[in-house]
Amino acid sequence: MTKAEIVAEISKQTGVEREKALKVVEAFMVTIKDRMAEGEDIFLRGFGTFTTKTRAAKMGRLITENKSVIVPAHKIPYFKPCVEVKDIIK
Repeated sequence: MTKAEIVAEISKQTGVEREKALKVVEAFMVTIKDRMAEGEDIFLRGFGTFTTKTRAAKMGRLITENKSVIVPAHKIPYFKPCVEVKDIIK
């Protein structure tokens, strides 16, 4: 499902104009990204949790140059669905 399809579905279900629904979806996405970049967790009751995880430093390989490199520790985005969402998907 694409963002355009999500906007169309929200518009259809709520009766809100597409342009307004698009602004809301865009604002939601920007807010999630900004808060996660600041290290904040986002809890959406009945949906799940957006958070970040820290990956430890590790050894990696540059296959094209045939040498080892150190991949530094870094953060990655992570989503954990709530129990209700997990049950629906099963």
